[in-house]
Amino acid sequence: MNETANQNISLNVTGMKCGGCEANIRNTVSALTGVQSVEASSKENRVIVSFDEGKTSLDDIKNAIVSAGFTVED
Repeated sequence: MNETANQNISLNVTGMKCGGCEANIRNTVSALTGVQSVEASSKENRVIVSFDEGKTSLDDIKNAIVSAGFTVED
């Protein structure tokens, strides 16, 4: 049986203003290997990602969001 280490994370992300920003983040993060789903909410300044931590890391996800022009709050 192939065991994967699925992770669900919720990140505070600032800089999202509209649905286009949400789509930009969804598209950018979804392109990472191992990402199963991405939800982005500009109203809540939140991005929720489900991913396989054997294929990508939290740092990769944060870096993708930052490279798309947004800020990940700690």
